[in-house]
Amino acid sequence: MNEHPDPIKPAAEEPPRIPVKIEEFLAAMSMALICLITFANVLVRYLTDESFAFTEEFSVFLMVVLTFVGASAAFAKNSHVRMSFVVERLPPRLARHVEIAVMVAAAVLLAILVWYGIRLLLDDWNFDTTSPGIGIPQWIYTLWLPLLSAVIALRIVGRIVRLARRKA
Repeated sequence: MNEHPDPIKPAAEEPPRIPVKIEEFLAAMSMALICLITFANVLVRYLTDESFAFTEEFSVFLMVVLTFVGASAAFAKNSHVRMSFVVERLPPRLARHVEIAVMVAAAVLLAILVWYGIRLLLDDWNFDTTSPGIGIPQWIYTLWLPLLSAVIALRIVGRIVRLARRKA
């Protein structure tokens, strides 16, 4: 079908300098906390007919963190979701250029998310916005949007550098 090696997922690719274990640990901790919070909520509801409704706020926050650190790990390991039907059929050199262009577009998108995330964070800070469930400052949750977006953008930049170094 394709007579040359896959330009997108080569057999021996240079690994990222910063280990992906950091994201994997944060994802595991987020998932564990979501499970504990949900289990505690179910247990309390079963035993007392009361609900810890505010725990949904923490669970949603942790799910967002889980999604962002998972995306960061996926970009670092080059296992992110993509449509590669056309790129896999291109000559290796052209496929690498297309992959770099896609990664640049993704980095720009994440940089925009960082920019607007910071603006949202500053709005939450300046207007003393509180969370709907338990009334804590909303910026505690909003802070993670630009921070984790920046982490993903840096992982994408690292991927671009590794792609640029590789010979076609």
